[in-house]
Amino acid sequence: MSQSLDQAAIAAFDAQVKHAYQQQGRLRHTVRVRNNVNAATYRFPKLGKGQATVRVPQTDVTPMNVSHTNVTATLENWNAAEYTDIFDQAVVNFDEKSELAFVIGGAITRREDQLILDALDAASTTLTVSTNIGGTATNLNTAKVRRAKKLLVDQGMVFGKSDKSQGPMNTFVIGASQLEALLGDSDASTIDKNAIKVLFDGEITHWVGFEFITIETRAEGGLPVATSVRTCYAYNGMAAGLAIGIDFRTEINYIPQKTSWLTNGLFKAGAVAVDALGIVEVSCTEA
Repeated sequence: MSQSLDQAAIAAFDAQVKHAYQQQGRLRHTVRVRNNVNAATYRFPKLGKGQATVRVPQTDVTPMNVSHTNVTATLENWNAAEYTDIFDQAVVNFDEKSELAFVIGGAITRREDQLILDALDAASTTLTVSTNIGGTATNLNTAKVRRAKKLLVDQGMVFGKSDKSQGPMNTFVIGASQLEALLGDSDASTIDKNAIKVLFDGEITHWVGFEFITIETRAEGGLPVATSVRTCYAYNGMAAGLAIGIDFRTEINYIPQKTSWLTNGLFKAGAVAVDALGIVEVSCTEA
């Protein structure tokens, strides 16, 4: 094996990793995204609501005095690196480039998701759905989904896939246990009540105006759980922001001291809750 890869080989690997990354990405499209941030922090602007006043002839207009504030996302640097030993590569019977593409892409996308989940958790929103909604100490059910929607609608959130005026629309992030519970809820799974045959595919992707995304158990943290109560999130896309300084890219370098190739995925980003009134915490008791 040569001790240097030509640019074509590096480009091919980079494209392969990005393909794996895009396939595994889950939450980026659900929030506000700002690319090419050349700073350690990024401020997402936040404007308050205004209220019209009666026009009195021949008097000065009354300004609404709309509040202008901002929230700050702090960008962090992340690596997903792995060595490939020249001697080990000579005795394996698989394409390590393809395997590393999947592993590195997955490591970066899970970290990106976690930045967003941590930002939602840090919002400490006052919009909450108790685990006792729809029954004492229950898992996710129709009543909890309806209550989450009611709380967001009451804050002026618009539901409907065709309305793009508010940017990314409304998302409901759940865990595997919550998916299991909803698949057993007749209001969600009965064809008489829904156009989507959820039991045929075993998935709930869009329901009650939300895009549902299921997050598995993850070493990065995933959805927070205390004892047996899992916190899920229903949120509007404008309520959280992701600032990206260095979008995911790869590099491959030969390290002579280790007689190995060092393949590295780089990512610089930070996430923050922009408006806690667009985020609902839904408590679900898992069996």
